Amino acid sequence: MEVVPAQNWSDTAKLDLYWDLRHTESKNDRLGVKLKGSIPQVPYTFAYLNTGYPCMNEKQLAMGETTIVGRKELRSPKGLFHIEDLQGIALQRCSTAREAVLLMGRLAEQYGYRDSGECLTVADKRELWFFEITGVGPEDMGALWVARRIPDDHVTVSANTPRISDVDFGDKDNYMYSEGLKEKARKLGYWDGKEPFKFWKVIHETGKKPFTIRDFFVLKTLAPSLNLTMDMEELPLSVKPEQNVSLADMNRLLRETYEGTEWDMTKDMMVTKKIKDKDGTERDTIYKSPLAQNWMTNDMFEFLNAQRGEKKIEKQRTISVVWCAYSFVIQCRDWLPDEVGGVCWWSEDNPGESPRVPLFAGMTDVPESFKVCGHKRYRPDAALWTYRRTNRLAQVSWGHGRKLIEPAVLSFEQKAADEMPLIENKVSVLIREGKKDEAQAYLTRYSFDFIYSTLRCWEEMEGQLWHKFGRGF
Repeated sequence: MEVVPAQNWSDTAKLDLYWDLRHTESKNDRLGVKLKGSIPQVPYTFAYLNTGYPCMNEKQLAMGETTIVGRKELRSPKGLFHIEDLQGIALQRCSTAREAVLLMGRLAEQYGYRDSGECLTVADKRELWFFEITGVGPEDMGALWVARRIPDDHVTVSANTPRISDVDFGDKDNYMYSEGLKEKARKLGYWDGKEPFKFWKVIHETGKKPFTIRDFFVLKTLAPSLNLTMDMEELPLSVKPEQNVSLADMNRLLRETYEGTEWDMTKDMMVTKKIKDKDGTERDTIYKSPLAQNWMTNDMFEFLNAQRGEKKIEKQRTISVVWCAYSFVIQCRDWLPDEVGGVCWWSEDNPGESPRVPLFAGMTDVPESFKVCGHKRYRPDAALWTYRRTNRLAQVSWGHGRKLIEPAVLSFEQKAADEMPLIENKVSVLIREGKKDEAQAYLTRYSFDFIYSTLRCWEEMEGQLWHKFGRGF
């Protein structure tokens, strides 16, 4: 992670594009990196937060990424761009979601898109768009893409599968798409020209549905009266939630393991223990094993199911997963200055166990431990592993470990909720007074302090867990 500063460029400047930057461990790591091409640079580029998949710029333009794979035969190895290249370019050059979608789509058509199928959620202070893209096959350079605007009062979700269905080619306000899309889809054999044009059917692997349990769970949770089911051919791309969705609601959804629902994998992990009641009589008490948790590995599942006879546990893909490198929730707010209106609530490792820290659109730097990627190997200098060591230790006996982890997560969430109005007011005053540099320095210091507080807390909890489990788990 790094904050790439805004910059002026000469008329002859080029933007070099490299392969495999996303797989490096730090800004200066060039192991396996190759120059793959260049395009003309623009006179001025915005500052942006460069993460594994770049996510926010100084204008409150924000993006979230999910790999939707799509048809393998649509991969275009001759293309120039991976999805993170398009994200970074758009964040440097655009201030609105609509601009960003059109720029990314046209660049991919012109220079070629070589990545697997991808979906970007692209947001600014006024609009939210879904942007789905794939290549056009191994023999051509170009891209197939569709973008759909999400209604202002709706919520949507994309969880590693194509979701855009019918395309209204006459509605230019709410749809954008690649040139010659219908003709290319028909030529490739993925649309017969007669059926309604559903983009997910064009780019998705044959026989697969355009949603997963994660899409279903979120939409069903927020709009229960729609009576959505997993048996449907497709789900609505977006729904109007029956109650306003808060930042805390978003955080809860990202922590979700379906505990307490019919998809809870731990619901039958009960044990019986004799416990004395107040009068000293021993009684059988049934309770959930403290070893039960919804993040079991495949080996743990296989072992557990081997002991259960025919009553097997069906594995579910939870929203919160232990292999997660990072997750975030981004707020874009037009009633606040860009510097503080855009805030990325960042979390390293498992969203169900780690705290969220604020990274502001106006920040100028991030802590050194956030500049190091620890996802490829163990690195004690990477912030990821400060959280991950504690989180994994807590999972060994989650019934006990969660008593430490969950209150800590919520305490930092409450700390942010209590302090953000003060931060927003102070920065707004500084911006009105023309003190932008002072405002940015203030936001950077606040974010650093918040991050260091969480790191210290997780280090302390690691010690407490080792003390608790030091003689065995």
